[in-house]
Amino acid sequence: MLVLSRKVGESIVIQDQIEVTVLSVEGETVRVGIKAPKQVDIFRKEVYLSIQESNQESAAPTQAGMNALIKMVDQKNKN
Repeated sequence: MLVLSRKVGESIVIQDQIEVTVLSVEGETVRVGIKAPKQVDIFRKEVYLSIQESNQESAAPTQAGMNALIKMVDQKNKN
């Protein structure tokens, strides 16, 4: 992990496309602004992890789905 120190109003640039600017610091809260192309998805980590979990759950086979698939294969093999 790269660790950088920045003051309010200072930025970092990532691959010529993404600019992260420190907007303010209040106690333990740091506000950042991010400029990036529209095709770049930007999420808070907890939201990103929730999306990933939901995607994995929806892609996982269910017992009912497996039973239906077995039934279809059995019927096809009988014909």
